[in-house]
Amino acid sequence: MLAGLRDTVPMMVGAGPFGLIYGTLAINAGLSPAATLGMSLFVFAGSSQFVAVSLISAGAALPVIWMTTLVVNLRHALYSATLQPHARDWSAGWRWVLSFWLTDETFAVVENHFRTQGREGGQWYQLGSSLGMYLNWVLWTAVGVLLGSSIPGISGWGLDFAMLATFAAIVAPQLRQNAILAAAVAAGTTSLLLQGLPYKLDLMVAALVGVVAGLVAEKLRPPLPIGEEVA
Repeated sequence: MLAGLRDTVPMMVGAGPFGLIYGTLAINAGLSPAATLGMSLFVFAGSSQFVAVSLISAGAALPVIWMTTLVVNLRHALYSATLQPHARDWSAGWRWVLSFWLTDETFAVVENHFRTQGREGGQWYQLGSSLGMYLNWVLWTAVGVLLGSSIPGISGWGLDFAMLATFAAIVAPQLRQNAILAAAVAAGTTSLLLQGLPYKLDLMVAALVGVVAGLVAEKLRPPLPIGEEVA
């Protein structure tokens, strides 16, 4: 558990400014401090929270907010599918709890740990990572709530760059494999070409295109010589 927390600290540093900006934006959009903190406590999905706040401030209807945030969060189904082979022997209680706390950052840390260290004690490792990210996000949301009304224009300071750097750090180590590189290039290109589709559908289309590109690249890979192991 402590190892999971330790390995997640760099991700927590990157997520901190992102949570602060969310707190300030939500207050400036008219949400109460309780509603702003409640969203971080019970939704705990940074991208979806930002989307929800922008839609709420624009006066969007609840079904539109629900559908848009659902589409944005569908990427977590891919994360779950990746981790399922490692978690198949865990009890339902463990899987329910850890599924709520599964974020981009925790997925990157946990998936790398399972792939390189094995899955023994994995639920405790993931719990340490999850609790670290969760408490960090709620803390920085609270800081954003406190600063939202006292420091105008804080959302324009460029603090969100820390989160972009964090996501780059998540993706970059994986790009050494041709199939993953093909998936990243295809998904990135698609998201740029389709940018602006309603309900963030460009993200889901990009994800699907990336999956297909990765599978095709994997199928086209030349077979390894007999006896050679995959690194």
